[in-house]
Amino acid sequence: MTLRPPLVLVVLFDDVQSLDVTGPVEVFAGAGTATGTPYEIRTASLDGAPVRTSSGLTLVPDGSLADFAPRFTAAATPCSGSDPCSDPRSDRDPGSDPAPVPALTLLVPGGPATRSPDPRLVDWLRTHAPHADRLVSVCSGALVIAEAGLLDGRRAATHWSVTDRLARDHPAVEVDPEAIYVRDGSVSTSAGVTSGIDLALVLVEEDHGRDVALNIARHLVVFLRRPGNQAQFSAQLAAQTAQREPLRDVQQYISEHPAADLCVEALAARARLSPRHFARAFHTETGTTPGRYVERVRLEHARRLLEDSPDGVEGISRTCGYGTPEAMRRAFVKALGTAPAEYRRRFRTVSVP
Repeated sequence: MTLRPPLVLVVLFDDVQSLDVTGPVEVFAGAGTATGTPYEIRTASLDGAPVRTSSGLTLVPDGSLADFAPRFTAAATPCSGSDPCSDPRSDRDPGSDPAPVPALTLLVPGGPATRSPDPRLVDWLRTHAPHADRLVSVCSGALVIAEAGLLDGRRAATHWSVTDRLARDHPAVEVDPEAIYVRDGSVSTSAGVTSGIDLALVLVEEDHGRDVALNIARHLVVFLRRPGNQAQFSAQLAAQTAQREPLRDVQQYISEHPAADLCVEALAARARLSPRHFARAFHTETGTTPGRYVERVRLEHARRLLEDSPDGVEGISRTCGYGTPEAMRRAFVKALGTAPAEYRRRFRTVSVP
């Protein structure tokens, strides 16, 4: 008897975000090419009809959701939103030997239509999604699975533009407004667009090991694995760009010189303003204080060096303006809940002596 390959079923609907579909699909398809044991990647819409994406592309599904219903009823034991139903794979060390590949992964992408999802789609998910081995949402797809009650009692991530809505409309969901992805048992949710690729790489790494995931990441020219609790925006994107040129120059200087003296007085002098006037103007035009902006830039710079360079923690602490490893450790524990050495162990992409 020939076993069927593991199924990855992607839900389609009109106004879906095309990258939420194609990004993860490319990752799973790449895993099949790399290992010689492909996933069965299928797409389905409610009635099996083609859908038009938010960017105007037409996607032709492999069938209707009803066509795939038998695969769910024969799959895993149901797992309700209120039942933790933990997936032991989500707690595994990604460097360990891969566990058996889950038989059924259901992926719900995002898009403008998720703000008012079709009730028939919500009903289908409420009935069938609990039988999937893994339930995954990308971007605002979290709104749809939350509407089906599948996120109740769980932590979740979604696109920054709908985090407030998800929290308001579904108070039983613990929304992480900054994470690029969150894994809670068998349910995984991710933020906007490219974070769907990040999450898919994590799942492939669990299924087939780090080397396979790394090869796919290289092929797609993306990072192997951004940490799930990494903020959705860099410090520069999270803060607004100042309108006045002297303040924009200060923002640029901070980004390029994290090890410099970046106290308010020094930055005010660069902007040729009094410290009080500078601090008030900076907050008004960027939406954050100078101190908070400096903290985020230094943390971001340190994370990149820990992930991508062989430099020691002591050297990185000086390069990023912390001065001492202890000061950097306190900043990491405060912002990320982990020390720099542990962060590097989990997320480094280069070999460190």
